[in-house]
Amino acid sequence: MERGYPAGPARLFFFTNCEIELIMAIEFEDVSDTFRRIKLSGRLDIAGTEAISIKFTNLAASASRRVVVDLTDVSFLASIGIRELISGAKALQQRGGRMVLFVGDNAGVSKTLEVTGVDTLIPMFSSLSEADQAALA
Repeated sequence: MERGYPAGPARLFFFTNCEIELIMAIEFEDVSDTFRRIKLSGRLDIAGTEAISIKFTNLAASASRRVVVDLTDVSFLASIGIRELISGAKALQQRGGRMVLFVGDNAGVSKTLEVTGVDTLIPMFSSLSEADQAALA
């Protein structure tokens, strides 16, 4: 198995038998000066978390920001990924911001967050409009 790093530091791919599997990707949208959406896609395991860690920290920990982290396209969530989410939320809170999670209908991620108690630390929503409202509250 070979690792490749295409354009941009926030994407990690594995190449196997001419197939490409996206491990993790991160995108963001600044809805306003104080409101940002961050979308994570792929596997938030060791390799995936390493691929997005620095960019996620920088995007999530901006001063006085309200942030919705979209996890609808996360196919796997490991404990290291959970730690990254919690660290980002705490850093943002220390700077006067707020983070909420949008899981949509992603039952696997939702269940993992509920079982680990993360949903009691970082508000979690299945509706994007509710997540947006909670982040801005």
